Amino acid sequence: MAMAKENLAKHHSLVFRKASVEMLTDFLANLNEKNKDNLHSLPICSGAFKDRRLFEYTLLICQELQLDLSVGYHAIELLQRFMVKHIKHLLTGASAANLRDLKDPKFQKLQENFPLVVFSCVQVASKLSLQSRMVDTHMALRFLRSTGLDFSKQAVLKSELTVLKGLDFRLDLPNPLTFVEVLLEVLAHNEPNAPVERLYRLCRHVLQFVSLQRDAFYDAVLAITTQNANPTAEMRKKFVTVTEDCMMLGVGVIAAAAFILHVRYWEQKVLRVPDGSLIILTEEEEQEGRDRRRPSIISHAKNPSA
Repeated sequence: MAMAKENLAKHHSLVFRKASVEMLTDFLANLNEKNKDNLHSLPICSGAFKDRRLFEYTLLICQELQLDLSVGYHAIELLQRFMVKHIKHLLTGASAANLRDLKDPKFQKLQENFPLVVFSCVQVASKLSLQSRMVDTHMALRFLRSTGLDFSKQAVLKSELTVLKGLDFRLDLPNPLTFVEVLLEVLAHNEPNAPVERLYRLCRHVLQFVSLQRDAFYDAVLAITTQNANPTAEMRKKFVTVTEDCMMLGVGVIAAAAFILHVRYWEQKVLRVPDGSLIILTEEEEQEGRDRRRPSIISHAKNPSA
């Protein structure tokens, strides 16, 4: 494509330490409440539209249109919520035989229009962003045609309206990046000397990596948590409250970014011993030898409880 591209991990000019204590407290409480409400009302197919291919496809759209990374995360949340409601609507009253018939006209139409639905979610998210350009209909048509998708202006407008109506115009869906930004603002308030600007740049990279490796990341967490390399369907069902917990993800992303930022100052070395355990040795322990002081075991590849 002829459009200039930008690095999606490049952060916008977000300024920290400007929010008042009252505003920050209210915003954090509201965000926490939304996260809890979401976890208490998770649909059966939560996360089904957050796989690597869809996330990567959405990021590529944002990259081509020079949109901020936050638009991509918001679009994914809109897509997940819309598709669950839309599919439930399509399946209302359908028989078991029809559910298995992917040649049903309703499913064929959905499959044909799915790229446009994804784009409509990006378009809606761009109009709600304060840090990114707005994707209007003319820009949408140029982009879609440049990718070989020949949709009419009416089809683009109809798709956007369908998404809006399908979501009942409830578009203020928090996304993982929002949680990271708010938690960093809290950190900046509690620790005035914390390098939150540098952490924020790293957090955007870490969150993008985790989102692209979502399945592998959460599969590893589930295996460690359950101490089972092959978790059952019931275990996976209960684990959805973890995979959809944006607050937990935000905290984990910041912790990982902080480790990366200060890794050379930790003065520790990570070793893997023959039995598969990971151990941390401090500089003193390394010099004195493991025969004098036993290092702490932080995880075990075969037996996490070891």
